[in-house]
Amino acid sequence: MLRRPAVVTLALLAVLLAACTPGSENVGAPPPADRTVQTDIAALGPVTLTVWDQEVRGGQNAQMERLNAAFQQKHPNVKIDRVSRSFEDLGTTLRLAISGNEAPDVVQSNNGRSDMGNFVAANQLLSLEPWAKAYGWKERYPAAVAQYVSYTPDGKTFGEGNLYGLPQVGEVVGIYYNQAELTRLGIAVPKTWEDFEAALATAKAAGATPMQLGNVEKWPALHVLGMVQDQLVAPEQVTTLAFGRKGAAWTTPENTQAAQKLAEWTRAGYFNEGVNGIDNDQAWQAFSRGGSPFLIGGTWLAADLEAAMGPNVRFMAPPPRAGQPVSATGGTGLPFTITSGSDAPDAAAAYLDFITNADAMKVLTETGNLPVVETAAQQPAQQLSKDVFAAFSAVSDGGELLPYLDYATPTMGDTMGAALQDLLAGVQTPEQFVAAVQADYAAFVEKNG
Repeated sequence: MLRRPAVVTLALLAVLLAACTPGSENVGAPPPADRTVQTDIAALGPVTLTVWDQEVRGGQNAQMERLNAAFQQKHPNVKIDRVSRSFEDLGTTLRLAISGNEAPDVVQSNNGRSDMGNFVAANQLLSLEPWAKAYGWKERYPAAVAQYVSYTPDGKTFGEGNLYGLPQVGEVVGIYYNQAELTRLGIAVPKTWEDFEAALATAKAAGATPMQLGNVEKWPALHVLGMVQDQLVAPEQVTTLAFGRKGAAWTTPENTQAAQKLAEWTRAGYFNEGVNGIDNDQAWQAFSRGGSPFLIGGTWLAADLEAAMGPNVRFMAPPPRAGQPVSATGGTGLPFTITSGSDAPDAAAAYLDFITNADAMKVLTETGNLPVVETAAQQPAQQLSKDVFAAFSAVSDGGELLPYLDYATPTMGDTMGAALQDLLAGVQTPEQFVAAVQADYAAFVEKNG
């Protein structure tokens, strides 16, 4: 699952926002929160569920086809009318579709404020709380995962409140390493954050470029900063900042230290030259050719890297500081939601339950996807997949799965992306960087109430 930050969706929807703004003519009456739930789907009679998804690539499409067929076999009175669109196409059409008179029943919606948050505020998505109780979804999803699909009913608070979606797949940003390069350089696989920093210094001293980074799109450096920040800043502070809530600040010594560390790594030559002039694909491809022993990146790169490197590529969650729990930036793929315009919400809820249950997680594994729950119970065939599954399970079940930093405000992707390019280029100090980010965060928090 290629994770695209919120700024991409904002750019795609810019034209539509002016004509179709939640909070004005599109706001309907809030759906009832205490509705009676029907779990006997056969009793509903003939039902057609219109499902919009963006699972169009390889194994993503394969798992949807298998699960849809199995659901219809289990519930022969239900027909699924699947509309499959690319991420970009879904983003440009979904806002108008769910506000129309013939809204789809089930849609995948980007977790962030610009999409799901706005839809919740406009009462265009149903709270899943009634069905969560009936199907046990609060037990299925650990709190570290559930926060990514939770909003207060007014859409203002992200990360807490009611469930509004169910994700299938997970994501985590970790460290890819080239085992052959580590062996050549005489470097052991790091077990702690201190080991990792020592490995970077050793690689540089041996004449290697320790890490590859391509930041022309601006968002890749957010993931690198997030990994450093997670080692220095208390998890609850990172969560508060990343979800755009009151009670934290970017201009603290710990956040400044994180920015300083990123600047130090750049000055020390730990990254390839010209990071702001190459893109993320160029960076991982250089890593795959042996250009560096390490690459900080998300689990969505695993399939491409395995195809290019075979058994030489491995993956690990960021090794924690000595004595600290493992923590990492990550989250979920686009969750499945039920629109307020659905005329078959009980059938839609049964569908969401079916495509996210334990059997569905096995199908996801078999089709090369990363299940967001039941991860540790899966047995993937490839070593890299085993690494990815173990890392996500360790972080989401027993560690700290921390939000993407651009979730904070509708404009944070742009603000932080530009400021990080300046920081990496040496034209902005760490203090100036955190001040710029704090200005965006503080303005939003004050306006959001």
